[in-house]
Amino acid sequence: MMSIGKDSVNFLTLGEEADGQRLDNFLFKTLKGVPKSHVQRMIRNGEVRINKKRARADTRLNAGDEVRIPPVRIAVKEASGSLKHTPAQEFPIVYEDDTLLVINKPAGTAVHGGSGVAFGVIEQLRRARPDARYLELVHRLDKDTSGLLMIAKKRSTLVKLHEQLRQNHPEKIYLALCAPRWPDAVRHVKLPLIKYSGAAGEKMVRVADDGQYAHTAFRVQEHFQAASLVEADLKTGRTHQIRVHMQSQGCPILGDERYGDYERNREWTKIGLKRMFLHAYRLSIIHPLSGEKLVLTAELPSALKNLLEKLRGASHLS
Repeated sequence: MMSIGKDSVNFLTLGEEADGQRLDNFLFKTLKGVPKSHVQRMIRNGEVRINKKRARADTRLNAGDEVRIPPVRIAVKEASGSLKHTPAQEFPIVYEDDTLLVINKPAGTAVHGGSGVAFGVIEQLRRARPDARYLELVHRLDKDTSGLLMIAKKRSTLVKLHEQLRQNHPEKIYLALCAPRWPDAVRHVKLPLIKYSGAAGEKMVRVADDGQYAHTAFRVQEHFQAASLVEADLKTGRTHQIRVHMQSQGCPILGDERYGDYERNREWTKIGLKRMFLHAYRLSIIHPLSGEKLVLTAELPSALKNLLEKLRGASHLS
């Protein structure tokens, strides 16, 4: 992260990680703790300069540009739960090269801070890798979902992978355990989804005719007495897409506290399910640098594998 002085004018020479960014977005990230309205006012007033010239908020930056930033005061949180008091943490690495990092995110960890979470995966990675010039999330996973998560180590990587995501090119496969049993061996669910706020202000999603197009392909991997292990292939990437599509078919994900069945979840807790059974286990992308196909997998966490073994044993006895 760049160091910004609060009592003097700062001149920053930009590296490759800033190439192509909008000026305002670059400043929002660089001046964390400064209100966005104040950053926008500095730009409008001409206090921020690029190569000694005034610039607009939507000006695109280039590697090698010199950016003048006036003295700013950045609010730093010192609360006991802040990142400052949290040990740096790495995560299980599935793949890494000079441009891309893919980790196996554990359930219960948010991908980024906010909404009552002091820090998430990206903040912890930056703290664990202080010399890394650029680390940004390529996409997101729900806090209670485990599995493959991509982090770009260069801005050019982020841009190319975002383009793949916009075109729904990456193959993203999840494993989910649902109850009751999934009705078909293969089922394509194409139901539009819309976001809304729940009673407590939480982010929610529901099926709605005026929502965004969403398509998930489901394939049964294994049936148990009262549940099914299904493979969910995301054809689009909407918020909570798999969870809401499974709920819409009357087969919500077990352990899903937001879209699942409360009483059924309580029963499954007694037999060992302590989390939502949703895991991002396979990812197929075009590598942003080499152009070659990259296929990655992340094994189910041991707690979920153990539960499946218990279910297989019960099915064998019945």
